[in-house]
Amino acid sequence: MAARLRETYVKNTVPSLTKDFGYKNINAVPKLSKISVNIGLGEATQNAKLMDGAVNELSQIAGQRPIITKAKKSIAAFKLREGQPIGCMVTLRGDRMYEFFDRLVSVALPRVRDFRGVSPKSFDGRGNYTLGIRDQLIFPEIDYNKVEKTKGMNICITTTAKTDAEGLALLKHLGMPFRP
Repeated sequence: MAARLRETYVKNTVPSLTKDFGYKNINAVPKLSKISVNIGLGEATQNAKLMDGAVNELSQIAGQRPIITKAKKSIAAFKLREGQPIGCMVTLRGDRMYEFFDRLVSVALPRVRDFRGVSPKSFDGRGNYTLGIRDQLIFPEIDYNKVEKTKGMNICITTTAKTDAEGLALLKHLGMPFRP
């Protein structure tokens, strides 16, 4: 079964973006290429058990096992040694990516307290969007009773768009709730 959002992309988003930006070729229409979800845990240097919780929660959220990121350099002020685990990340592509984006937009973001939409200014100049989330409890997969510490995460949505305007139009058509 194909992801619901992929069908929406093919049926609705491609024709409307082609009309708006005047693409000659269907392959020139911007699309999602990958979504990276990263949890950085600086506190894991003192408490190694935090890393296990972060890995379990990220695998529940993404539906895929994350990799553990390690420190590249030693920094004495942060009590950090080279090779020490300091975070975890997962890269989603294909149907898992569309399914995660659909859950993020329709279920998780509306659960944020006092949510008025995400900022349209978080594009990088090449059509990619980065979003920071303060706690992982907005995802329904996370059991509130099993969480020992709230962890924030960065979600980076990489598109094939050439400009920020194209990326903004693509994400708007896919249902991302931008602030007016």
